[in-house]
Amino acid sequence: MEKKEKTGKKQVLLFHCVESEELAGKVAAHSDLIHLQSIKWRSFDDGFPNLFINNAQEIRGQHVAFLASFSSPSVIFEQLSVIYALPRLFVASFTLVLAYFPTGSFERMEEEGDVATAFTMARILSNIPISRGGPTSLVIYDIHALQERFYFGDHVLPLFETGIPLLKRRLCELPESEKIVVAFPDDGAWKRFHKLLDNFPAVVCTKVREGDKRIVRIKEGNPSGCHVVIVDDLVQSGGTLIECQKVLAAHGAAKVSAYVTHAVFPKQSWERFTGNNGEGSDKGFTYFWITDSCPHTVKAIGNQAPFEVLSLAGSIADALQI
Repeated sequence: MEKKEKTGKKQVLLFHCVESEELAGKVAAHSDLIHLQSIKWRSFDDGFPNLFINNAQEIRGQHVAFLASFSSPSVIFEQLSVIYALPRLFVASFTLVLAYFPTGSFERMEEEGDVATAFTMARILSNIPISRGGPTSLVIYDIHALQERFYFGDHVLPLFETGIPLLKRRLCELPESEKIVVAFPDDGAWKRFHKLLDNFPAVVCTKVREGDKRIVRIKEGNPSGCHVVIVDDLVQSGGTLIECQKVLAAHGAAKVSAYVTHAVFPKQSWERFTGNNGEGSDKGFTYFWITDSCPHTVKAIGNQAPFEVLSLAGSIADALQI
């Protein structure tokens, strides 16, 4: 308590799902004010969760956080069960860190009958019980569509963070930093990120329809002779990034790298970027920077080139003090 008064910061008890164990450890390593807690993640014979929050009585009156990872529908229910239980244990405040909001790219209806599951997920999270300290703080990184912040109700306080400062720090470490150009694969990425990267020259790409195909073209900017870094919020199959790399290389880019906050990569599609599997032209990608918002992907990729992980741990530790 004396330490809290001196620093003006709070002690935080950090719970986490199984998948986020490594990231939670890194978050706690950033601050001696963050203390890891544990949950028994078990299942009954019928497959439904059998969960137990350890030291439940000791967390009364404490600031509590939970580091979630909604990597698949199969793990969401058990984590929601814990997320709904923690605020009701008379905690001083509750913070949910969901670095990757998984349904973010399904935010609109194109025809009657489409289901906007991003809105559904936001409604579920908006009904987290209020703790003694008030509404839940919900920390999300680089949500896919900016308008999704308005999907959440008044029972949660969404805090939208970004991984871009990690990228900027890494770019400053490169020897050729003065020749960096940032490329956006479409207008959506430009709208999300250009103000955060306005100290770099920009290239904006676009997709145009030629017959039955959609072809990537450069809309504005000049990549010639530069190390071009494609920036987007997430990657799925990686097809758009590969097409952008080919176009940038064809227009004289000396090197092409990529950054995404969320490396989703379903069906191990990250393999398209490694070793002899590279599908880009010439040397493919020099670097492919990702964060650890999707822990299962980070574990699968390991240290394979061209991937390099920029951890969100320090940023999350800071967010827990807000």
